[in-house]
Amino acid sequence: MNDERPEKPLTEGSLPEKSSPEKSSPEKPVFEKPVFEKSGSEVPLPQLRASDADRERVVERLRDAVAEGRLDMDEFEERLEAAYTSRTYAELEPLTRDLPAVGAAAPLASAPSGPPVERAGSGAAWADRIGGEATWSTGIAVMSGFQRKGRWTVPARFDAFAFMGGGELDLREANFAQSEVVINCVAVMGGIEITVPPGVEVDVRGIGFMGAFDQRESRHAPEPGAPRVVVTGLALMGGVDIRVKEPKAPKGLKGSKSVDGPSLRKEL
Repeated sequence: MNDERPEKPLTEGSLPEKSSPEKSSPEKPVFEKPVFEKSGSEVPLPQLRASDADRERVVERLRDAVAEGRLDMDEFEERLEAAYTSRTYAELEPLTRDLPAVGAAAPLASAPSGPPVERAGSGAAWADRIGGEATWSTGIAVMSGFQRKGRWTVPARFDAFAFMGGGELDLREANFAQSEVVINCVAVMGGIEITVPPGVEVDVRGIGFMGAFDQRESRHAPEPGAPRVVVTGLALMGGVDIRVKEPKAPKGLKGSKSVDGPSLRKEL
């Protein structure tokens, strides 16, 4: 006797369900995170925008540098302005590039392992800035003002006269007609300001009568091959101010000033 039972016909309800293809969900937009460079620690790329907190950190480091004697007030004010007007990390980074970390000791100088690298103020660099035809030989301000700055050539003798006015001679980017130049200043109830780059030797021989020739002390020694500037003349109820200052930072470091932004000068 056969025990096999006849198979039951499959009803509609017992049919296996067909797997329906999954509905494709719309892809969600992917927002890329800021790109970082890795060099031991994550550092934002230079083109990224800097925040107010980033600017404040740079300003705090600059204040510390002034307190440590690494920056004078002129350098501090210039970098402070650049910090508050910076927009990207690329503009902020150069402001503290030559400053050690807070609390870190200055690295000891060691003998160079390769050929010496010429600095901007080396003898070879100074030689490139001496010689050429003078651009201007006089500056006159009578109840007004005059400026000589940027790329220009200082003549062998420059005559500056200010009567109830002011004059500015900026030699930081200038060339020199010869290795020794004379700037003769006459300031009568007015003022003349002379700015020279580090490394230039300055010899002040002017006379002040109810006025003064003020030469600010500089921590920079004269460099071999650098030009020599002799300042002569008379300050009558006026003044002639001579100071040594680093060249200005590139224009790319400074953005446009914001009308509603923070004050460019803050108390230490």
